[in-house]
Amino acid sequence: MPDSQPQQPPHSPRSGSGAGGNGGAGASADFGTLLLSGARLTDGRTVDVRLGGGRIEAVGTAGSLPPPLASSRVDLGGYLLLPAPAEPHAHGDTALTADGEGPASYTTEEVQRRATESALLQLGHGATAVRSHVRIGDVHGLAPMEAVLQARRSLRGLTDLTAVAVPRLLTGVAGADGLSMLRDAVKMGASVVGGCPDLDPDPAGYTEAVLEVAAEHGCPVDLHTDGDDPARLARLAAMAGGLRSGVSVGPCGGLSRLPLDVATRAAEQLAAAGVTVVCLPQGDCAALERRGLRAAPVRLLRAAGVRVAAGSGALRDAANPVGRGDPLEAAYLLASQGGLRPKEAYEAVSGAARAALGLPEVRVEAGFPAELLAVRGDRISGVLSLAYSRIVIHRGRVVARTSAVREYCDSAVAVALDLPRQGRMEPGP
Repeated sequence: MPDSQPQQPPHSPRSGSGAGGNGGAGASADFGTLLLSGARLTDGRTVDVRLGGGRIEAVGTAGSLPPPLASSRVDLGGYLLLPAPAEPHAHGDTALTADGEGPASYTTEEVQRRATESALLQLGHGATAVRSHVRIGDVHGLAPMEAVLQARRSLRGLTDLTAVAVPRLLTGVAGADGLSMLRDAVKMGASVVGGCPDLDPDPAGYTEAVLEVAAEHGCPVDLHTDGDDPARLARLAAMAGGLRSGVSVGPCGGLSRLPLDVATRAAEQLAAAGVTVVCLPQGDCAALERRGLRAAPVRLLRAAGVRVAAGSGALRDAANPVGRGDPLEAAYLLASQGGLRPKEAYEAVSGAARAALGLPEVRVEAGFPAELLAVRGDRISGVLSLAYSRIVIHRGRVVARTSAVREYCDSAVAVALDLPRQGRMEPGP
């Protein structure tokens, strides 16, 4: 796939969503003004929201913000307007490989295609920022990293894609090449350093090597760990506490298999070190040996003061051949199985996920970044249950739209119950 701009969502005359500009190198430019009218907020208000220059310019009661002459307008009647989700744990290099025949291809062109397509799928679900963990080393060297970085350039203006360098080994004689390649990956453009300490013969040495490279280059750290070894977690927390650029670990499903007092002590150590835990409610990813499908104990972690973000993990690869890459599904699972309230669950895939990625906070208030998701529904619980129709806004313009239409056949019971419909509100042709 050439390093070019993916196709933009088509302009809808009814909604006026086609704000000007393209998504190439000038994506940070002002695309003009966009008025979101009649949106419902989580506090129950119905408002108009004016966007400009990639930020929220004003929020007022419905009908109070007449659009400037050159603006576009999107009617959000019937939609709940939320801060956009972010995806803190993706694997763009291995995504979409489950259905292929034989071994997956790791040519630069194929990896770039997969990384681009998977990021666009996640954008369609609402994630306007994606952190992709990319394996480096072995027979493929740095080619997968170069491919994901090319995908990042081609997606500029549509979504923010960042790459995490994930070497296989970092200690001993066998790890010397991996350490050298990790430094090379950062020089190429990988903005985060990571890996899997659990799979190295010397997990503590692996973690120390990653933190050393991160300190050298001022990079954040994002490590895969099952979290089933409390002594190993304690060492990680002790080493990570002084790194200013931030440390995330996940998916930490092994914490759920530890005795309660041991898991609580480990969580308190992670909280004291400022380490974020990125859980994967939809299941582990291919980077770790699968040791069970239990997710991280999010309520225990939150009670200990740990920032908990939620990611999607595998997207139709060997680890999860039916993975959706949908942050709202991750939030749904946290609410339905993880014991969180719907608002808490959504925060894990939005505010907490953005913070884990080092992104600025988003609120539906003037002055905040225009990174927004509109979902048909009137409250968070309904959105997590039936999130069909979605409008995604990145840097102040509509970049993706999913419209679902639910119809029922003509029958007395359908009329009597006034069954709800999705999408098309006016009578059909």
